[in-house]
Amino acid sequence: MSHPGVEVISRFLADSGFTTGSIIEQRAAMAATASSSPAPDGVVVERTTIGGCNAERLTPEGADTEAVVLYLHGGGYCIGSLDTHRPLAGRIAVAAQCPVVTLEYRLAPEHPFPAAVTDATAAYSDLVSLGARPERMVIAGDSAGGGLTIATLLALRAAGSSLPAAAVCMSPWVDLTQTAPSYAGRGAVDPMVSKVGLDLMAQAYLGDGDPRSELASPLFAADLAGLPPVLIEVGENEVLLDDSVRLADRLRSSGGNVLLTVWPELIHVFQAFAGPLFPEAEQSIAAIGSYVAEHVRLSGDSMRQRDHH
Repeated sequence: MSHPGVEVISRFLADSGFTTGSIIEQRAAMAATASSSPAPDGVVVERTTIGGCNAERLTPEGADTEAVVLYLHGGGYCIGSLDTHRPLAGRIAVAAQCPVVTLEYRLAPEHPFPAAVTDATAAYSDLVSLGARPERMVIAGDSAGGGLTIATLLALRAAGSSLPAAAVCMSPWVDLTQTAPSYAGRGAVDPMVSKVGLDLMAQAYLGDGDPRSELASPLFAADLAGLPPVLIEVGENEVLLDDSVRLADRLRSSGGNVLLTVWPELIHVFQAFAGPLFPEAEQSIAAIGSYVAEHVRLSGDSMRQRDHH
């Protein structure tokens, strides 16, 4: 017997058009399912501009406003928006008890690689220039946004910028060649994404670019050393499982601090379906919140101790 929540979502997605059709059709279907979804109760939503892009700051009641999460949404670099990811980002803000800034970076094919990386690094730098301290920041994202999270860390490292306290990746897409075994082996049990769909989006994003470029496919980066601690959350039954497992292995082999959680029977970015159908989604979001809070607090405490001395 498969997970009952997965069966419900599979039926819903089959009827929605969300995972089939052209990129324009998928954008429309995703937007229709979001329909300006509200943030969780008690979360204040402020529209803003960060790094030249539209953004939202989601601040829960009682938040530690000296900390901040920069959130990079999923959607294969081609779909997704502030509306589609407001509920998930808001839940993370509540769980972490700090503001989450979601970024509406430019999408392909209108704005191909490396536009998303350019926008994410600019947003991070903008937040720092506005007073956010890197040691109290986290970059997080789901799917393509998870891959973009690692790419942003690499771009910041290359630029000599101060890196954030930690990073969080939910079902990250870090290999745009789509060659790992799970792309074929999990295709029948993951209703969210498919190799065919990812191939379409990779082509739209990369154009004639090299799919093994480290800022497009961070899994192939020559060197992953020196990155901050990374939390990776992934479902057992998803096409991108191998991306998460191989990324964790590469981070560890580079001397990095990485925590990988593989959730049995679950699918791509299951955290987006928080509620009775997926009690594991709330558990995962709570774990993400604790991870964020722990790292921004520890980093902030060490910084204050250093300043004191």
